[in-house]
Amino acid sequence: MDLKNFYDHLDEFAYKHWFEGIETPWQPLDVLAQSLRDVVDGLSDIREVQSLDGLTLAENHSLPRLNEPACYVERWVEIEGPVLLKPLDIFLDKGTVLEPSAIIKGPALIGKGCEIRQGAYLRGNVVIGDHCIIGHNTEIKNSILMNHTEAGHFNYIGDCIIGSFVNLGAGSRLANLEFRSPENKRDMLFPRILMEVEGKEVDTGRSKFGAVLGDYVEVGCNAVLSPAVLLGKESWVYPNLTVPKGYYPPQTRLAPQDRKIKPRKQ
Repeated sequence: MDLKNFYDHLDEFAYKHWFEGIETPWQPLDVLAQSLRDVVDGLSDIREVQSLDGLTLAENHSLPRLNEPACYVERWVEIEGPVLLKPLDIFLDKGTVLEPSAIIKGPALIGKGCEIRQGAYLRGNVVIGDHCIIGHNTEIKNSILMNHTEAGHFNYIGDCIIGSFVNLGAGSRLANLEFRSPENKRDMLFPRILMEVEGKEVDTGRSKFGAVLGDYVEVGCNAVLSPAVLLGKESWVYPNLTVPKGYYPPQTRLAPQDRKIKPRKQ
């Protein structure tokens, strides 16, 4: 699938080079952890700090299974200049505001002028572009969000790539794990996700895979995207819908069968 079916603003994204030469739209997720590491290691000209006023750092947790470095935002914090919170490998750019009770696990890259609002939970391997909103009770893990994208209220985003100028309505979820059999659960197995693209079955190579959303996608309130949904740019998902996995070309309109879709006035 041509990336032009997904992005008009890829050249404006700080990490556009991650998308060069890829064979599938989700391929950057396969190497996201290493890509983040490479960026952090290359931030030699960015001010490094061991702590920030208003943040509590927890480099180690008491439970081994939760041994993930994290910071807890105690009060309102506005980032005055680019800074790398080195113990956790969290990069914060100028003008970003962190609200009390947000939790950020490293590594994470957060761009300029973002709002990380009260109760947001960034679970590591998260990339947020410029001028994004991550809102109340929104949880994100192992995902890339490009510029001017909003996930403002009660959203889940797992193993996803989201383009620019995307809006996720309140309560919308981007699921990343398919149902498993009792045997798989007992044996802690996570089968790879298969999907159909243009009439052919494709092995995504991933056991956890959410969605790829192109620029200007609108997802209505309380909509659920099943694992392995590819939504082309300028597509709409009406509220309360469940979207089956698969590829949807640009300007797709997903609405209840009894809902007449009216063209949007320019």
